[in-house]
Amino acid sequence: MQTAKPQNQAATAQDGASAPASAPTEPPLLPDRRKTRRTWETPPAPAPQPRLDHYQGVVGEAEIAELRFLARDLKGKTIKMVNSTAVGGGVAEMLNRLVPLINELEVPTHWDVITGGNDFFELTKAFHNALHGGAYELTRQAQEIFLMYDEQNRQRMSFTEDMIVIHDPQPAALIRARADCDASWAWRCHIDLSNPNPQLWGFLRPFIEQYDAAIFSSSSFTRQLPIPQYLFYPCIDPISEKNKELDDATVQKVCDEFGVDRSRPIVTQVSRFDRLKDPVGVVQAFKLARKYVDCQLVLAGGGASDDPEGTIVLKEVKEAAGSDPDIIILDLPPWCALEINALQRASTVVVQKSIREGFGLTVTEALWKSKPTIAAAVGGIPNQIIHKLTGMLVHSVEGCAYQIRYLLTHPELARQLGKNGHEHVKENFLMTTNMRRWLLLFRILLTKRGILP
Repeated sequence: MQTAKPQNQAATAQDGASAPASAPTEPPLLPDRRKTRRTWETPPAPAPQPRLDHYQGVVGEAEIAELRFLARDLKGKTIKMVNSTAVGGGVAEMLNRLVPLINELEVPTHWDVITGGNDFFELTKAFHNALHGGAYELTRQAQEIFLMYDEQNRQRMSFTEDMIVIHDPQPAALIRARADCDASWAWRCHIDLSNPNPQLWGFLRPFIEQYDAAIFSSSSFTRQLPIPQYLFYPCIDPISEKNKELDDATVQKVCDEFGVDRSRPIVTQVSRFDRLKDPVGVVQAFKLARKYVDCQLVLAGGGASDDPEGTIVLKEVKEAAGSDPDIIILDLPPWCALEINALQRASTVVVQKSIREGFGLTVTEALWKSKPTIAAAVGGIPNQIIHKLTGMLVHSVEGCAYQIRYLLTHPELARQLGKNGHEHVKENFLMTTNMRRWLLLFRILLTKRGILP
Protein backbone atom coordinates (compact mmCIF):
# COMPACT_ATOMS: atom_id res chain seq x y z
CA MET A 1 0.00 0.00 0.00
CA GLN A 2 1.21 3.49 -0.87
CA THR A 3 0.07 6.75 0.63
CA ALA A 4 0.93 9.58 -1.75
CA LYS A 5 4.31 7.98 -2.46
CA PRO A 6 5.87 7.73 -5.93
CA GLN A 7 6.31 3.99 -5.97
CA ASN A 8 5.78 2.30 -9.28
CA GLN A 9 5.67 -1.16 -10.74
CA ALA A 10 6.93 -2.60 -13.99
CA ALA A 11 4.32 -3.20 -16.67
CA THR A 12 2.86 -6.69 -16.60
CA ALA A 13 -0.18 -6.33 -18.87
CA GLN A 14 -1.58 -3.91 -21.38
CA ASP A 15 -4.81 -2.03 -20.72
CA GLY A 16 -7.70 -4.47 -20.71
CA ALA A 17 -5.61 -7.66 -20.93
CA SER A 18 -6.17 -10.59 -18.59
CA ALA A 19 -3.43 -11.64 -16.18
CA PRO A 20 -2.78 -15.03 -14.60
CA ALA A 21 -4.85 -15.91 -11.57
CA SER A 22 -1.81 -15.78 -9.27
CA ALA A 23 -0.81 -12.34 -7.97
CA PRO A 24 2.24 -10.83 -9.71
CA THR A 25 5.49 -10.75 -7.83
CA GLU A 26 6.42 -7.36 -6.44
CA PRO A 27 8.80 -5.57 -8.84
CA PRO A 28 11.55 -3.24 -7.71
CA LEU A 29 10.63 0.34 -6.88
CA LEU A 30 11.55 3.10 -9.27
CA PRO A 31 13.83 5.88 -8.00
CA ASP A 32 12.11 8.57 -5.95
CA ARG A 33 11.29 11.44 -8.31
CA ARG A 34 10.36 13.84 -5.53
CA LYS A 35 13.58 15.77 -5.16
CA THR A 36 11.79 19.13 -5.25
CA ARG A 37 8.69 20.40 -3.50
CA ARG A 38 5.57 18.74 -4.86
CA THR A 39 3.37 21.22 -6.69
CA TRP A 40 0.13 19.90 -5.19
CA GLU A 41 1.26 20.57 -1.61
CA THR A 42 0.92 24.32 -2.06
CA PRO A 43 -2.38 25.98 -2.99
CA PRO A 44 -2.19 27.28 -6.56
CA ALA A 45 -3.02 30.83 -7.51
CA PRO A 46 -6.79 31.29 -7.76
CA ALA A 47 -8.12 30.29 -11.16
CA PRO A 48 -9.69 33.08 -13.21
CA GLN A 49 -13.40 33.46 -12.57
CA PRO A 50 -15.45 31.73 -15.28
CA ARG A 51 -17.35 33.81 -17.80
CA LEU A 52 -20.41 32.71 -19.71
CA ASP A 53 -18.74 33.18 -23.08
CA HIS A 54 -16.16 30.55 -22.10
CA TYR A 55 -18.89 27.89 -22.28
CA GLN A 56 -19.91 28.55 -25.87
CA GLY A 57 -17.40 26.04 -27.20
CA VAL A 58 -19.00 23.33 -25.04
CA VAL A 59 -22.76 24.01 -25.18
CA GLY A 60 -23.17 26.42 -28.09
CA GLU A 61 -24.07 30.09 -28.43
CA ALA A 62 -27.86 29.54 -28.27
CA GLU A 63 -27.74 28.12 -24.73
CA ILE A 64 -25.71 31.09 -23.47
CA ALA A 65 -28.14 33.50 -25.12
CA GLU A 66 -31.03 31.72 -23.38
CA LEU A 67 -29.40 32.26 -19.96
CA ARG A 68 -29.01 35.98 -20.64
CA PHE A 69 -32.65 36.19 -21.69
CA LEU A 70 -33.90 34.39 -18.56
CA ALA A 71 -31.90 36.75 -16.33
CA ARG A 72 -33.20 39.91 -18.02
CA ASP A 73 -36.04 40.55 -15.53
CA LEU A 74 -33.93 39.47 -12.55
CA LYS A 75 -31.28 42.16 -12.92
CA GLY A 76 -30.76 43.96 -9.64
CA LYS A 77 -32.59 41.33 -7.59
CA THR A 78 -30.35 40.03 -4.80
CA ILE A 79 -29.67 36.43 -3.76
CA LYS A 80 -27.92 34.83 -0.78
CA MET A 81 -26.66 31.24 -0.82
CA VAL A 82 -25.79 29.58 2.53
CA ASN A 83 -24.08 26.24 3.16
CA SER A 84 -21.85 24.61 5.77
CA THR A 85 -18.38 24.65 4.20
CA ALA A 86 -16.39 26.73 1.73
CA VAL A 87 -14.09 23.86 0.70
CA GLY A 88 -14.50 20.13 0.25
CA GLY A 89 -17.51 18.37 -1.24
CA GLY A 90 -19.67 18.91 -4.28
CA VAL A 91 -21.86 21.71 -2.89
CA ALA A 92 -18.90 24.03 -2.29
CA GLU A 93 -17.48 23.19 -5.73
CA MET A 94 -20.78 24.05 -7.43
CA LEU A 95 -21.23 27.32 -5.54
CA ASN A 96 -17.66 28.38 -6.31
CA ARG A 97 -18.56 28.35 -9.99
CA LEU A 98 -22.28 29.17 -9.91
CA VAL A 99 -22.14 32.36 -7.85
CA PRO A 100 -19.76 34.31 -10.15
CA LEU A 101 -21.77 33.33 -13.22
CA ILE A 102 -25.06 34.55 -11.74
CA ASN A 103 -23.33 37.78 -10.76
CA GLU A 104 -22.16 38.20 -14.35
CA LEU A 105 -25.83 38.25 -15.35
CA GLU A 106 -26.23 41.34 -13.11
CA VAL A 107 -28.13 39.37 -10.47
CA PRO A 108 -26.13 40.23 -7.31
CA THR A 109 -25.46 36.94 -5.51
CA HIS A 110 -23.64 36.44 -2.21
CA TRP A 111 -22.43 33.15 -0.73
CA ASP A 112 -22.21 32.78 3.06
CA VAL A 113 -20.93 29.87 5.17
CA ILE A 114 -22.14 28.96 8.63
CA THR A 115 -19.66 28.53 11.48
CA GLY A 116 -19.61 26.15 14.42
CA GLY A 117 -17.43 24.23 16.83
CA ASN A 118 -16.34 20.61 16.56
CA ASP A 119 -19.37 19.58 18.62
CA PHE A 120 -21.67 21.14 16.02
CA PHE A 121 -20.03 19.48 13.01
CA GLU A 122 -19.77 16.12 14.76
CA LEU A 123 -23.50 16.45 15.42
CA THR A 124 -24.39 17.46 11.86
CA LYS A 125 -22.27 14.59 10.50
CA ALA A 126 -24.38 12.24 12.63
CA PHE A 127 -27.49 14.02 11.29
CA HIS A 128 -26.25 13.50 7.73
CA ASN A 129 -25.78 9.76 8.24
CA ALA A 130 -29.15 9.44 10.00
CA LEU A 131 -30.99 11.27 7.23
CA HIS A 132 -29.51 8.72 4.84
CA GLY A 133 -31.24 6.05 6.91
CA GLY A 134 -28.74 5.29 9.67
CA ALA A 135 -29.69 4.54 13.26
CA TYR A 136 -29.68 7.56 15.55
CA GLU A 137 -31.09 8.56 18.94
CA LEU A 138 -31.88 12.27 18.95
CA THR A 139 -31.28 13.66 22.43
CA ARG A 140 -32.41 16.91 23.98
CA GLN A 141 -28.76 17.95 24.24
CA ALA A 142 -28.26 17.39 20.48
CA GLN A 143 -31.26 19.57 19.68
CA GLU A 144 -29.97 22.30 21.98
CA ILE A 145 -26.50 22.28 20.38
CA PHE A 146 -28.02 22.44 16.89
CA LEU A 147 -30.30 25.35 17.76
CA MET A 148 -27.62 27.19 19.74
CA TYR A 149 -25.26 27.33 16.76
CA ASP A 150 -28.16 28.20 14.48
CA GLU A 151 -28.95 31.18 16.70
CA GLN A 152 -25.30 32.28 16.64
CA ASN A 153 -25.22 32.13 12.84
CA ARG A 154 -28.57 33.86 12.58
CA GLN A 155 -27.29 36.74 14.71
CA ARG A 156 -24.06 36.94 12.71
CA MET A 157 -25.68 37.02 9.27
CA SER A 158 -27.99 39.51 7.65
CA PHE A 159 -30.91 38.49 5.47
CA THR A 160 -31.69 41.56 3.39
CA GLU A 161 -31.71 39.85 -0.01
CA ASP A 162 -34.73 39.17 -2.21
CA MET A 163 -34.02 35.43 -2.35
CA ILE A 164 -32.39 33.14 0.25
CA VAL A 165 -31.23 29.63 -0.67
CA ILE A 166 -30.20 27.35 2.22
CA HIS A 167 -28.21 24.25 1.27
CA ASP A 168 -28.67 21.01 3.24
CA PRO A 169 -29.67 20.28 6.86
CA GLN A 170 -26.82 22.00 8.75
CA PRO A 171 -28.17 25.55 8.27
CA ALA A 172 -31.82 24.57 7.76
CA ALA A 173 -33.04 26.21 10.97
CA LEU A 174 -31.93 29.63 9.68
CA ILE A 175 -35.48 29.82 8.29
CA ARG A 176 -36.37 31.24 11.70
CA ALA A 177 -34.89 34.52 10.42
CA ARG A 178 -37.60 34.91 7.78
CA ALA A 179 -39.81 36.85 10.20
CA ASP A 180 -37.25 39.66 10.00
CA CYS A 181 -37.16 39.91 6.19
CA ASP A 182 -39.41 39.81 3.16
CA ALA A 183 -37.31 37.38 1.11
CA SER A 184 -38.39 34.25 -0.70
CA TRP A 185 -36.74 31.19 0.91
CA ALA A 186 -35.78 27.88 -0.75
CA TRP A 187 -34.20 24.80 0.85
CA ARG A 188 -31.81 22.91 -1.45
CA CYS A 189 -31.36 19.33 -0.20
CA HIS A 190 -28.40 17.48 -1.72
CA ILE A 191 -28.88 14.23 0.22
CA ASP A 192 -31.16 11.22 -0.14
CA LEU A 193 -34.19 11.66 2.14
CA SER A 194 -36.07 8.62 0.85
CA ASN A 195 -35.66 6.75 4.15
CA PRO A 196 -34.62 9.20 6.87
CA ASN A 197 -34.35 8.43 10.56
CA PRO A 198 -37.94 9.15 11.68
CA GLN A 199 -37.03 10.87 14.93
CA LEU A 200 -34.52 13.22 13.31
CA TRP A 201 -36.79 13.97 10.35
CA GLY A 202 -39.56 14.76 12.81
CA PHE A 203 -37.26 17.35 14.40
CA LEU A 204 -36.16 18.96 11.11
CA ARG A 205 -39.43 18.81 9.18
CA PRO A 206 -41.13 21.77 10.92
CA PHE A 207 -38.25 23.98 9.77
CA ILE A 208 -38.42 22.71 6.18
CA GLU A 209 -42.17 23.31 5.99
CA GLN A 210 -41.61 27.03 6.56
CA TYR A 211 -39.71 27.42 3.27
CA ASP A 212 -41.37 28.54 0.05
CA ALA A 213 -39.91 25.57 -1.85
CA ALA A 214 -37.73 22.49 -1.45
CA ILE A 215 -35.32 21.33 -4.13
CA PHE A 216 -34.11 17.73 -4.45
CA SER A 217 -31.51 16.00 -6.64
CA SER A 218 -33.75 13.06 -7.56
CA SER A 219 -37.49 12.40 -7.54
CA SER A 220 -36.84 9.40 -5.28
CA PHE A 221 -35.34 11.65 -2.57
CA THR A 222 -38.47 13.67 -1.89
CA ARG A 223 -40.76 13.66 1.14
CA GLN A 224 -44.43 14.58 1.46
CA LEU A 225 -44.34 18.29 2.25
CA PRO A 226 -46.94 21.07 2.12
CA ILE A 227 -44.63 23.24 -0.02
CA PRO A 228 -43.75 22.98 -3.73
CA GLN A 229 -40.86 20.65 -4.58
CA TYR A 230 -38.51 20.96 -7.56
CA LEU A 231 -36.06 18.58 -9.22
CA PHE A 232 -32.58 20.01 -9.78
CA TYR A 233 -29.80 17.72 -10.90
CA PRO A 234 -26.44 18.77 -9.48
CA CYS A 235 -23.83 19.67 -12.05
CA ILE A 236 -20.18 19.85 -12.96
CA ASP A 237 -18.35 22.71 -14.61
CA PRO A 238 -16.82 21.44 -17.87
CA ILE A 239 -14.17 24.20 -18.00
CA SER A 240 -13.07 24.04 -14.36
CA GLU A 241 -9.65 22.74 -13.32
CA LYS A 242 -11.26 19.44 -12.37
CA ASN A 243 -13.00 18.85 -15.70
CA LYS A 244 -11.23 20.78 -18.46
CA GLU A 245 -9.28 18.96 -21.16
CA LEU A 246 -5.68 18.13 -20.23
CA ASP A 247 -2.74 17.33 -22.48
CA ASP A 248 -1.06 13.97 -22.06
CA ALA A 249 2.11 15.50 -20.62
CA THR A 250 0.16 16.96 -17.70
CA VAL A 251 -1.58 13.64 -17.03
CA GLN A 252 1.77 11.83 -17.14
CA LYS A 253 3.42 14.32 -14.78
CA VAL A 254 0.69 13.83 -12.16
CA CYS A 255 0.85 10.04 -12.48
CA ASP A 256 4.64 10.10 -12.11
CA GLU A 257 4.36 12.21 -8.99
CA PHE A 258 1.93 9.79 -7.37
CA GLY A 259 3.58 6.59 -8.56
CA VAL A 260 0.77 5.51 -10.90
CA ASP A 261 1.96 3.24 -13.72
CA ARG A 262 0.06 4.16 -16.89
CA SER A 263 1.30 1.06 -18.72
CA ARG A 264 -0.97 -1.05 -16.49
CA PRO A 265 -4.77 -0.86 -16.00
CA ILE A 266 -5.79 1.73 -13.39
CA VAL A 267 -8.95 1.46 -11.28
CA THR A 268 -9.78 4.70 -9.46
CA GLN A 269 -12.25 5.93 -6.88
CA VAL A 270 -12.30 9.65 -6.08
CA SER A 271 -14.22 10.60 -2.94
CA ARG A 272 -13.91 11.89 0.58
CA PHE A 273 -12.73 9.31 3.09
CA ASP A 274 -16.24 8.71 4.34
CA ARG A 275 -17.80 5.39 5.34
CA LEU A 276 -20.79 6.10 3.14
CA LYS A 277 -18.42 6.18 0.14
CA ASP A 278 -17.24 2.67 1.19
CA PRO A 279 -13.53 3.00 0.36
CA VAL A 280 -12.85 -0.18 2.35
CA GLY A 281 -15.34 -2.01 0.12
CA VAL A 282 -13.46 -0.70 -2.92
CA VAL A 283 -10.22 -2.17 -1.57
CA GLN A 284 -11.97 -5.52 -1.06
CA ALA A 285 -13.44 -5.47 -4.58
CA PHE A 286 -10.07 -4.59 -6.08
CA LYS A 287 -8.35 -7.47 -4.30
CA LEU A 288 -10.98 -9.89 -5.62
CA ALA A 289 -10.71 -8.58 -9.19
CA ARG A 290 -6.90 -8.64 -9.21
CA LYS A 291 -6.94 -12.41 -8.77
CA TYR A 292 -7.99 -12.53 -12.44
CA VAL A 293 -6.78 -9.30 -14.06
CA ASP A 294 -3.69 -7.22 -13.51
CA CYS A 295 -4.50 -3.71 -12.26
CA GLN A 296 -3.69 -0.98 -9.76
CA LEU A 297 -6.06 0.81 -7.41
CA VAL A 298 -5.99 4.55 -6.77
CA LEU A 299 -8.08 5.91 -3.90
CA ALA A 300 -7.88 9.68 -4.15
CA GLY A 301 -9.68 11.95 -1.76
CA GLY A 302 -9.48 14.11 1.29
CA GLY A 303 -11.78 15.62 3.85
CA ALA A 304 -14.22 18.47 4.28
CA SER A 305 -14.25 21.04 7.06
CA ASP A 306 -17.73 19.92 8.15
CA ASP A 307 -16.79 16.19 8.27
CA PRO A 308 -14.72 15.28 11.37
CA GLU A 309 -14.86 11.53 10.61
CA GLY A 310 -12.43 11.59 7.68
CA THR A 311 -9.24 10.87 9.64
CA ILE A 312 -10.75 7.77 11.24
CA VAL A 313 -11.97 6.41 7.90
CA LEU A 314 -8.60 7.07 6.24
CA LYS A 315 -6.95 4.96 8.94
CA GLU A 316 -9.43 2.14 8.29
CA VAL A 317 -8.67 2.27 4.57
CA LYS A 318 -4.92 2.04 5.18
CA GLU A 319 -5.45 -0.96 7.44
CA ALA A 320 -7.58 -2.67 4.77
CA ALA A 321 -4.93 -1.98 2.11
CA GLY A 322 -2.08 -3.27 4.26
CA SER A 323 1.27 -3.25 2.49
CA ASP A 324 -0.14 -3.95 -0.98
CA PRO A 325 2.11 -2.06 -3.43
CA ASP A 326 -0.67 -1.86 -6.02
CA ILE A 327 -2.96 0.21 -3.80
CA ILE A 328 -2.18 3.92 -3.88
CA ILE A 329 -3.97 5.99 -1.26
CA LEU A 330 -3.86 9.74 -1.83
CA ASP A 331 -5.00 12.01 0.99
CA LEU A 332 -5.13 15.25 -0.97
CA PRO A 333 -5.83 18.83 0.09
CA PRO A 334 -8.98 20.43 -1.32
CA TRP A 335 -7.18 22.51 -3.96
CA CYS A 336 -6.01 19.47 -5.96
CA ALA A 337 -8.67 19.74 -8.66
CA LEU A 338 -6.19 19.48 -11.53
CA GLU A 339 -4.56 16.41 -9.96
CA ILE A 340 -7.95 14.73 -9.58
CA ASN A 341 -8.71 15.58 -13.21
CA ALA A 342 -5.46 13.98 -14.35
CA LEU A 343 -5.97 10.85 -12.27
CA GLN A 344 -9.49 10.38 -13.65
CA ARG A 345 -8.23 10.86 -17.21
CA ALA A 346 -5.45 8.33 -16.64
CA SER A 347 -7.88 5.73 -15.30
CA THR A 348 -8.94 2.67 -17.22
CA VAL A 349 -12.06 2.23 -15.07
CA VAL A 350 -13.60 4.55 -12.47
CA VAL A 351 -15.52 3.21 -9.46
CA GLN A 352 -17.93 4.87 -7.03
CA LYS A 353 -19.02 2.17 -4.61
CA SER A 354 -21.09 4.27 -2.22
CA ILE A 355 -23.38 2.74 0.40
CA ARG A 356 -25.48 5.92 0.49
CA GLU A 357 -25.17 8.85 -1.85
CA GLY A 358 -26.67 12.22 -2.56
CA PHE A 359 -26.01 12.50 -6.26
CA GLY A 360 -22.39 11.46 -6.71
CA LEU A 361 -20.71 14.18 -8.76
CA THR A 362 -17.53 12.11 -8.99
CA VAL A 363 -19.58 9.80 -11.21
CA THR A 364 -20.57 12.79 -13.35
CA GLU A 365 -16.92 13.83 -13.62
CA ALA A 366 -15.84 10.36 -14.74
CA LEU A 367 -18.62 10.11 -17.32
CA TRP A 368 -17.73 13.55 -18.69
CA LYS A 369 -14.19 12.27 -19.27
CA SER A 370 -15.63 9.30 -21.22
CA LYS A 371 -14.47 6.80 -18.62
CA PRO A 372 -16.27 3.46 -18.20
CA THR A 373 -17.77 3.79 -14.75
CA ILE A 374 -18.93 1.25 -12.17
CA ALA A 375 -21.11 2.66 -9.41
CA ALA A 376 -23.46 1.52 -6.68
CA ALA A 377 -27.18 1.73 -7.44
CA VAL A 378 -27.87 4.18 -4.62
CA GLY A 379 -28.98 7.79 -4.29
CA GLY A 380 -28.89 9.80 -7.48
CA ILE A 381 -26.37 7.55 -9.21
CA PRO A 382 -29.05 5.68 -11.26
CA ASN A 383 -29.97 9.05 -12.79
CA GLN A 384 -26.48 9.04 -14.28
CA ILE A 385 -25.62 5.37 -14.76
CA ILE A 386 -28.12 3.62 -17.00
CA HIS A 387 -27.03 0.03 -16.57
CA LYS A 388 -25.08 -1.34 -19.53
CA LEU A 389 -25.72 1.87 -21.49
CA THR A 390 -23.81 4.68 -19.74
CA GLY A 391 -22.05 2.50 -17.15
CA MET A 392 -22.46 -0.45 -14.80
CA LEU A 393 -24.55 -0.48 -11.61
CA VAL A 394 -23.57 -2.79 -8.76
CA HIS A 395 -24.99 -3.83 -5.38
CA SER A 396 -22.12 -5.56 -3.58
CA VAL A 397 -18.36 -5.96 -3.23
CA GLU A 398 -18.51 -9.10 -5.35
CA GLY A 399 -20.58 -7.36 -8.04
CA CYS A 400 -18.10 -4.50 -8.16
CA ALA A 401 -15.18 -6.92 -8.48
CA TYR A 402 -16.94 -8.78 -11.30
CA GLN A 403 -17.58 -5.57 -13.27
CA ILE A 404 -13.98 -4.41 -12.82
CA ARG A 405 -12.82 -7.73 -14.22
CA TYR A 406 -15.40 -7.65 -17.03
CA LEU A 407 -14.64 -4.14 -18.26
CA LEU A 408 -10.89 -4.64 -18.12
CA THR A 409 -11.26 -7.69 -20.38
CA HIS A 410 -13.85 -6.10 -22.72
CA PRO A 411 -12.25 -2.82 -23.80
CA GLU A 412 -14.62 -2.21 -26.74
CA LEU A 413 -17.66 -2.27 -24.47
CA ALA A 414 -15.80 -0.08 -21.98
CA ARG A 415 -15.10 2.53 -24.67
CA GLN A 416 -18.74 2.57 -25.80
CA LEU A 417 -19.98 3.02 -22.24
CA GLY A 418 -17.58 5.95 -21.83
CA LYS A 419 -18.80 7.57 -25.04
CA ASN A 420 -22.46 7.20 -24.04
CA GLY A 421 -21.76 8.52 -20.57
CA HIS A 422 -20.14 11.67 -21.92
CA GLU A 423 -23.18 12.47 -24.04
CA HIS A 424 -25.54 11.83 -21.10
CA VAL A 425 -23.65 14.36 -18.97
CA LYS A 426 -23.58 16.93 -21.76
CA GLU A 427 -27.36 16.76 -22.07
CA ASN A 428 -28.24 16.83 -18.37
CA PHE A 429 -25.54 17.63 -15.83
CA LEU A 430 -23.48 20.66 -16.89
CA MET A 431 -23.26 24.02 -15.10
CA THR A 432 -25.17 25.87 -17.81
CA THR A 433 -28.16 23.51 -17.49
CA ASN A 434 -28.09 24.01 -13.73
CA MET A 435 -28.03 27.78 -14.14
CA ARG A 436 -31.10 27.66 -16.36
CA ARG A 437 -33.00 25.79 -13.64
CA TRP A 438 -31.95 28.31 -10.98
CA LEU A 439 -32.96 31.30 -13.08
CA LEU A 440 -36.36 29.78 -13.80
CA LEU A 441 -36.91 29.00 -10.11
CA PHE A 442 -35.90 32.53 -9.07
CA ARG A 443 -38.44 33.94 -11.52
CA ILE A 444 -41.19 31.62 -10.22
CA LEU A 445 -40.61 32.30 -6.53
CA LEU A 446 -40.02 36.02 -6.82
CA THR A 447 -43.17 36.36 -8.91
CA LYS A 448 -45.18 34.46 -6.27
CA ARG A 449 -43.77 36.77 -3.62
CA GLY A 450 -44.73 39.85 -5.62
CA ILE A 451 -41.10 40.94 -6.02
CA LEU A 452 -41.38 40.42 -9.78
CA PRO A 453 -44.48 41.54 -11.70
